[in-house]
Amino acid sequence: MPAPAILTGLAKRRAILRASTAAVMALILICAFAFCAGVGVFAANSETTAGICSLDAIADRRPSSDGTSGLKIQPYNQAPTTLTPGQVSVAQIYVAIGKQMGVPRDGQIIAIMMAFQESGLKVLASSNVPASLLMRHDGVGSDHDSLGTAQQRTAAGWGTIEQLMDPNYNARAFYGGPSGPNHGSPPGLLDVPTWQSMDKGKAAQAVQVSAFPELYARWEPEATGIVDALAGVTSLASCDSSPNGSNAPTVPTNLSQIRKDILHFAQEGLGGAYVWGGTAFKAWDCSGYVQWIYRQVGINLPRVDQWTVGHRTDSPQPGDLVVQNPQGPDNWGHVGIYVGNGMMYSALNPAVGTLQHPIAWNSGTAYFDLLN
Repeated sequence: MPAPAILTGLAKRRAILRASTAAVMALILICAFAFCAGVGVFAANSETTAGICSLDAIADRRPSSDGTSGLKIQPYNQAPTTLTPGQVSVAQIYVAIGKQMGVPRDGQIIAIMMAFQESGLKVLASSNVPASLLMRHDGVGSDHDSLGTAQQRTAAGWGTIEQLMDPNYNARAFYGGPSGPNHGSPPGLLDVPTWQSMDKGKAAQAVQVSAFPELYARWEPEATGIVDALAGVTSLASCDSSPNGSNAPTVPTNLSQIRKDILHFAQEGLGGAYVWGGTAFKAWDCSGYVQWIYRQVGINLPRVDQWTVGHRTDSPQPGDLVVQNPQGPDNWGHVGIYVGNGMMYSALNPAVGTLQHPIAWNSGTAYFDLLN
């Protein structure tokens, strides 16, 4: 073979080798982003098993037998709708405050229709209002300075940033009336004289003055099912009293302050979405969630393989790492925060997001202490 042909052949071989190496590195990167994807089948099914409160349990103001507080409703002639614990908490607030203010059932349904359309029954901060991002929230919107579960605006006179990030205030402001916080300006539902004779979607629009008035009506079947399911709710302690949708654990009295802080920030993240490779607040995967928690207490962890900076322990304390789903020697596919009593916090999977759940939902569990 002539010398130029030999050189050309060698160049082709090197190009193929470089392409193969790049493909392998890309595969490794994808695997790193999918670090938390190895969640067992039992956990993947949790949305329709352990994550649901029975309607009777909620109506009777009793906790569900498994200690969780989601809600599945069956709107008439429609597919079932499953609410997360956080959404249930927001709905409970609207229903309970409606009852306290003397708002009849139809008014409560209108309020849930409105909150479903405006925020998905979530406490939304705004990328246009930096101060709101520092407050507890379930997600981030970008519609002007609209905030909270009702997406009400400070510029429109609905309240301060702090007030609009409080779902209790959102409910009172939306209902309005003599005991409402704005005293008719801007008007709430009870300040609209003919609201009871109006179509429910139009009644919601009379308060919200939305650019898309026709969208409220589509939520009436779901809102009706929610209000009926929560018919027995007269206080905000029903089924689940914590705003982020998970019962706070009992903290041992002798637990160190840093471990208490870790549990506190773990609870702050509950309700967050599961995003492969994500590290943003409430838009993370399991290792992104753990990394964020520890960063809040001044400890910077690696993006993945976080157990490597600690030591394995058979006597875990709240705040330690829980690793699960073994993928090889000293390698696991899922990580979370140990709570105690067989429970953990983690960004579990795209179906259920970030929540408190039984350690037994996954297999191959080990514990790591990063603090001692």
